[in-house]
Amino acid sequence: MSDRVSEAKRKPPRTRVARALAGLVVLATGAAGLVSCSSDDGGDGDTSVTPRPTAPDTASFSGTLPSALSSLGESVKESVRAAASAAASSASARASEFEASVSAEVLRANRAAETELKDVEGRGNATADVSLSGKPRAETSGLLAVVVNIRNSTDETASYAVQVDFRDSDGKVVETRFVGAEDLASGGRATPLAISRKPPEPPLTAEIAKAQRY
Repeated sequence: MSDRVSEAKRKPPRTRVARALAGLVVLATGAAGLVSCSSDDGGDGDTSVTPRPTAPDTASFSGTLPSALSSLGESVKESVRAAASAAASSASARASEFEASVSAEVLRANRAAETELKDVEGRGNATADVSLSGKPRAETSGLLAVVVNIRNSTDETASYAVQVDFRDSDGKVVETRFVGAEDLASGGRATPLAISRKPPEPPLTAEIAKAQRY
């Protein structure tokens, strides 16, 4: 028995230290495993490896910038509409002034032409006697005006009623004007003007829609 005690006493102390360290390693490994399991299982533990991103608080967003842009867009649209309206009003006023310089007899003939064409079907019976030619804008205060060339090709005195349509680039009729010439002798000629009240832009094209001899 004394031999075993002596042998135990002779064992170096570093063996006991090594065993103690090994035990601590096992305990540390076990704790790490518990922490890892808690993180992977999404438990309620306090330890978190990677925090989840938080969604932005949209209630704190301000609508001031979009509202301002919207208001700016509406302001630009309103300015464009106002400019177009002003241009149309100006063109209409100039047309009225130009027509005011025309004799009352010509204006009366134009009104009579409009009345005459109301019941005319198709293009009328006198398109061969009517043609259009341009009129310099410098002579019409910048307005679009065309000369309606009328010639009485019959052997008798006759009156003429002409409808002139103004079309845009898409072919849509945007304005209609009426002109007339009354009591033209055989072979006689008349050159009334058809004046558009639309602004110079966008450009329009004039055409004879109806021409009636009566």
